[in-house]
Amino acid sequence: MDVSLARTFLEIVRSGSFISAAEKLHVTQTTVTARIHNLEGQLGCKLFVRNRSGASLTSNGVRFVEHATKMVQSWELAKRDLPLPEGVQNVLNIGSEVSLWSPLVLQWLNALNITESEVAIRAEIGERQSLMEQLENGVLDIILVHQPEYWPGVQVEQLLEEKLIHVSSVDNPQPYVYVDWGDDFRRQHDVALPELARAQLTISLGPLALHYILTNGGSGYFRTRVVEHHIKAGLLKHNEHYPEFTFPVFVLYKQADKQRYRSQLNALFESSKIQSPWLP
Repeated sequence: MDVSLARTFLEIVRSGSFISAAEKLHVTQTTVTARIHNLEGQLGCKLFVRNRSGASLTSNGVRFVEHATKMVQSWELAKRDLPLPEGVQNVLNIGSEVSLWSPLVLQWLNALNITESEVAIRAEIGERQSLMEQLENGVLDIILVHQPEYWPGVQVEQLLEEKLIHVSSVDNPQPYVYVDWGDDFRRQHDVALPELARAQLTISLGPLALHYILTNGGSGYFRTRVVEHHIKAGLLKHNEHYPEFTFPVFVLYKQADKQRYRSQLNALFESSKIQSPWLP
């Protein structure tokens, strides 16, 4: 099927009308109508009901949204991956949450030794739900997240268990900065430290919160491996009388791809200083 038909279908879904979709796609309304008629003819069903307010999906149209999305994503992935660079036999698409790019993903990329490999690497940093959907749709091959969802056919393995510890600026320990490490952290944090449950400053990105504290002063919870060199340098103080929270990291991939990406997964476990389940 022509991918432009799927693109046109999805644009109508997003914009709510054939007219708006035509404007976004820079084609005429007649072209949009012809594409949808063509698509409906190939599928043998109606996808939209048109009215004065625009266009609404039929029950078949609702079901086709997922298929159309996968078609477009697969096409975009093919355009990114092809042609392969000279000497490359395969492409590995890896994804990670923002908080894991340093040092974990960087160590992994170093361990993969790209210049001497026949595998090209595409690394993407994103939000957990988006990464999960891209893994499910085959856009990504391996992802690293803190709070995985368990889907059929997806292998979930704990890679390591980090700790979130309370640190403060040596020069100025105020204000307390609440760093949003996810729902599990919030639940544990608010039970253990109810007096800090409503912080004056909340930041959803760990690196940004750390930069703020190092620049302006303050305190908050951060991953041990990220702040340890700041503690050794005398810039931050580890406040050991505060509770510590576990913060596991998980690696996810399609179960059918376990052997295909065995060497890359081994490199990930080795670079994170965790024994791989496939190593002797």
